[in-house]
Amino acid sequence: MTTLQSAGPRHSLPIAPMRIAMIGTRGVPAAYGGFETAIEEIGQRLIGAGHDVTVYGRATGGNSPREHLGMRLVNLPALRSKALETLSHTALSSAHFSATRRHDVAFVFNAANSPFIPVLRSRGAAVALHVDGLEWKRDKWGKWGRRYYRLAEQFAVREADALIADARGIADYYDDEFGIPTELISYGCRILTNTPADAIEALGLVPGQFHLVVARFEPENHVDVIAEGYHRSGATMPLVIVGSAPYSAAYTDAIGAIARRDPRIRLLGGVWDQRVLDQLYAHAASYVHGHSVGGTNPSLLRAMGAGTAIIGWDVVFNREVAGIAGSYFSAPAEVSRCIEEVERYPARFRDIGELMQERARARYNWDSVTESYEALAAKLARGYTTRGMSSGRRAQSAWSVEQPLAVGIGRG
Repeated sequence: MTTLQSAGPRHSLPIAPMRIAMIGTRGVPAAYGGFETAIEEIGQRLIGAGHDVTVYGRATGGNSPREHLGMRLVNLPALRSKALETLSHTALSSAHFSATRRHDVAFVFNAANSPFIPVLRSRGAAVALHVDGLEWKRDKWGKWGRRYYRLAEQFAVREADALIADARGIADYYDDEFGIPTELISYGCRILTNTPADAIEALGLVPGQFHLVVARFEPENHVDVIAEGYHRSGATMPLVIVGSAPYSAAYTDAIGAIARRDPRIRLLGGVWDQRVLDQLYAHAASYVHGHSVGGTNPSLLRAMGAGTAIIGWDVVFNREVAGIAGSYFSAPAEVSRCIEEVERYPARFRDIGELMQERARARYNWDSVTESYEALAAKLARGYTTRGMSSGRRAQSAWSVEQPLAVGIGRG
């Protein structure tokens, strides 16, 4: 095993101020996904530690802010295309980065952006790439998109100075496939207590009397499996589904068809008000999580930080995060069983929710996550690199395009 642990807690010796860039996401203020939330949480703490932080984000029209929580923002346009939005934006970001004063370290998010690493390094910056999940397993990309992600991984292990994995399963994948060490740094989450309920009551929901799904409508997130399993159940509490899909109308229609057959299912669409989301997570009887190809999922952590019992897709990443207190499913019938158990034994699952919150408090702390990023940045600025450790050729490992993700690993 060549996987490294996270870069560790803050050193006893002070870390000199660094110029750090964060590239490859929609940017901040965070209103979209896990990467954006991570940048917002980590970036503001790095500012507090005395570092200079620049965040590259996507222009949304109008007057884009130039600063957020002390972070300097560079907002640039992107092509509105599923296949080209990320790459076009990162290309412009890399060009801008190359034309500005030198940074010490660039944190790049998403393995798809690996072809731009040499451009960033040419400006004298060390580059760490957060590889995220196994994107080539997502059906939405099609044949050529999945091949691109496979090639991007190979390029990443050759060109990045460090790879960041947010879950043990992802770290194991890069070790098995490429023999390359990764920095294992997870996400953090907020711990919610005494959360008000006025926003969800305005939606007609009763605290503790509904089940919750929050996910983009993509096949790998199995919202259709969850909806079908709930439809077959004898549940009396409604199932509230938050989410949408900008590029997947057919899949969204399939979920809508199930919901139209069952008045207990409520589709809220995309909810961007963080106060409303906090109340949904905190007051759900259970959070049903169908994500299967990512690493440590921020939505799962958010539910745990809110103290909600977890019903998760049975895959190594979810078991690593939620542990043995979680309930797991891989088919509609198992969704039915899990939801009915939550309603049959409410006190037991409230206790499980408290255990989930304690697990989140102990394992997923933004201060510790930031210290790990800071320590990694300092190590990279001193010259550390993994370039040259791997040729980028894949080993004959258990991972392949055809095989599903392994389950039952690390079930503690």
